[in-house]
Amino acid sequence: MTTDFIEQLFQSFRKQHIAVIGDVMIDKYIFGHVSRISPEYPVPVVDVTHESSRLGGAANVALNIHALGAEALLFGVTGSDQGRDIMLQLMQEQGLEAGLLIADPSRPTTCKTRILSQNHHITRVDYESRQPLDSATEAKLLDKFIEAAGSLGAVVMEDYNKGVLTESLIASVTGICRDRGIPVLVDPKLKGFFSYQGCSVFKPNLSELAASLGIVLHNVDQEVEAACLLLGERLKAESFVVTRSEKGMTIYDGSFTHIPATSLEVADVSGAGDTVIGMLALGTAAGLDLVTSTRIANLAAATVCQEVGAVPVRPDRLFRACLEYLR
Repeated sequence: MTTDFIEQLFQSFRKQHIAVIGDVMIDKYIFGHVSRISPEYPVPVVDVTHESSRLGGAANVALNIHALGAEALLFGVTGSDQGRDIMLQLMQEQGLEAGLLIADPSRPTTCKTRILSQNHHITRVDYESRQPLDSATEAKLLDKFIEAAGSLGAVVMEDYNKGVLTESLIASVTGICRDRGIPVLVDPKLKGFFSYQGCSVFKPNLSELAASLGIVLHNVDQEVEAACLLLGERLKAESFVVTRSEKGMTIYDGSFTHIPATSLEVADVSGAGDTVIGMLALGTAAGLDLVTSTRIANLAAATVCQEVGAVPVRPDRLFRACLEYLR
């Protein structure tokens, strides 16, 4: 890639309109240090120094897309609680449209609270519901999606198994996109893994791929290739991108391409998968081939892993990484 091409590509990202539909959540971080063990129970005592709340799950995918200048439309469900207020405030601060989130008073707003000492995770506390959406809430969400579908260049379905992406909603969204020629990219979790028939790009990680097929994978190229072929027999997706931690990524789009991990210092892998699917969607909407999109997504994930906690990609860092690794 030339410098001019990379500059033009980043400019084209800013013209895209991408929908993200799925499980939105808040990632809360409590930072401190451990200096003693509790006299009540043999557990560490964390002296808190500061806290922060960030957009997580599908909201973090939207934030990564928005960070590169594109319009990100976020469709999801929250509770009618303080967590929703925090979610809307965080979205407003980041410049994301918050009017597409449905409030369901029967559910809590999903919140994952991580407690860290010296940047090491001590424990995590989750507030969530994993129950499928009721039909009325699902219909409201689908109606909002239909209203926006005409302007979309790509759709991401971000599944954290919190109940938003029901089989019926997946089928409805996929059908609408198929009729309109909109690419659908999926970041799955194990439950409902095979519900995404006919999607454009399916992005499991290695452990999800192995568990879904009931096999053991040793992160060897030949084994991953064989697993992709097995998955292709059961899931009629156009292409697969398998994230493989330190081994990078494997693409299957009729042939295999293995992309090694970028050798950048890793502080925290939280949110890296969100960055990858967001970048794949941007690349697809901008007309890039899947291999090039994946190479850029690989670099984007490496840059966010240099920071603690789920953070969106920084355009300046990604641009420099593209200049260094893709030219």
